Amino acid sequence: MQLRPILYFTSYLLLFYLDLITYLIGKKLKVPQILKSDFYQRDATEVARDLLGCVISREIDGVKVSGRIVETEAYLQDDPACHAFRGLTPRTAPMFETGGISYVYLIYGMYYCFNTVTGEKGNGQAVLIRAIEPLEGIEIMKRLRKTEKVKNLCSGPGKLCQALAINKDDNLRCLHSGPIKISFDRHNDEIFTTTRIGISVGTELPYRYYLKNNSFISKK
Repeated sequence: MQLRPILYFTSYLLLFYLDLITYLIGKKLKVPQILKSDFYQRDATEVARDLLGCVISREIDGVKVSGRIVETEAYLQDDPACHAFRGLTPRTAPMFETGGISYVYLIYGMYYCFNTVTGEKGNGQAVLIRAIEPLEGIEIMKRLRKTEKVKNLCSGPGKLCQALAINKDDNLRCLHSGPIKISFDRHNDEIFTTTRIGISVGTELPYRYYLKNNSFISKK
């Protein structure tokens, strides 16, 4: 009769430690939840806000390189600053695909910009990733950017493309199964909405979003 309480106590301890081990392993591994294609198949202004706090990553030389998205800009087809505003061209073709792929283009003949295509097929729109906060593979980022200043590694669209080795080969990539992935992550930061920068038309539209007080954004 005295064995029953001991067995109960032992079973309780076993379950407790199993739960504890499961919790600790899950916390340590923290398996990323890669955003599925339907996440992007919405209006660019919605996706731009929801991308804040998410983590963009890829492997470079077998090492994971990643950063938290802290600043974005939305571009819609009826927006004069949008590449799709003038219609379908060989350059803008990715923007008219179904949301969930990348749109990478060159500016000033030397800098690449990385965008996530959004919305439904035939509706040219995208979200520009303007800045990220470096998380992993920072030494690789420093080498690619040729700078030791961490805050300067990815504080602009051209900078983050250099830091993540993004180029024209990354155009039209699936963001769910391709080499560049974006994963969901929670954040408690306030989102600040304002007008976009670096454009000459559509300057009045409040389509720029960033995590308020984050020191890795390109510009306040």
